[in-house]
Amino acid sequence: MLDYDKEAERYDASRGGEPRAAAAADAVLGLLPAATRRLLDVACGTGIVTRRLAAGRHGMHVTGVDLAHNMARQAAARMPGTVVLADSRRLPFGDGRFDAVSSVWLLHLARTDDDVRSTVAECARMLRPGGIYVTTVDKAAAHNVGSDIDAVLASRPRRPARDQAALVESYALDHGLIPAGKARFTGRGQGRSPRRTVADLRRGWFVTLPPGDPLADGFAARLARLPDQDRPRPDPVFSLRAFRKPG
Repeated sequence: MLDYDKEAERYDASRGGEPRAAAAADAVLGLLPAATRRLLDVACGTGIVTRRLAAGRHGMHVTGVDLAHNMARQAAARMPGTVVLADSRRLPFGDGRFDAVSSVWLLHLARTDDDVRSTVAECARMLRPGGIYVTTVDKAAAHNVGSDIDAVLASRPRRPARDQAALVESYALDHGLIPAGKARFTGRGQGRSPRRTVADLRRGWFVTLPPGDPLADGFAARLARLPDQDRPRPDPVFSLRAFRKPG
């Protein structure tokens, strides 16, 4: 898995920057009730999406949380006084403090199913009655756009997708949350080129293909033989699910 403290400096530039952040924020905001006044953005990263969430809804106060120190530092520079260093499985706030909670590109990073359950449980605990939890699901599947790159990588070892929509919904239901909406948005600027995919392989993007592993080298060699090495293939399209705490 990538070291997000080391990744922080290049994170935004390597993942679509402001256009992708705008698409994500707009999709999240579209699932929030008009009366939302306090939002907690869990795993806020560099704050590039969090800042847009705060700017996109008049009168809404947004708090960001991230576990990686360097990510939280960048977020704090964008949103002074509103970012907390904390683990999504043990959030440092009292019950029912927020009208809404978001977690964008978080659950797929969990090492175990229990970690996902704990994160969903904490997000549910943060919500007041009537509050909304919004999260991305099925992230790995979004990156499979049917390209020649996907064909090369199809046989790679895979780890369990811990953010499958059905699993996340079951965990939400376990903690009293009910389905409340869906949305999709395009990861603008994230379409992979063969050369970029090889670079991602070399730096450990693919968890089951660690850098230097002979299997990773084999995939890199096949990717290097594809045409149009610098032409991005189609952008991924990400999925959001919303859940409401009754009351």
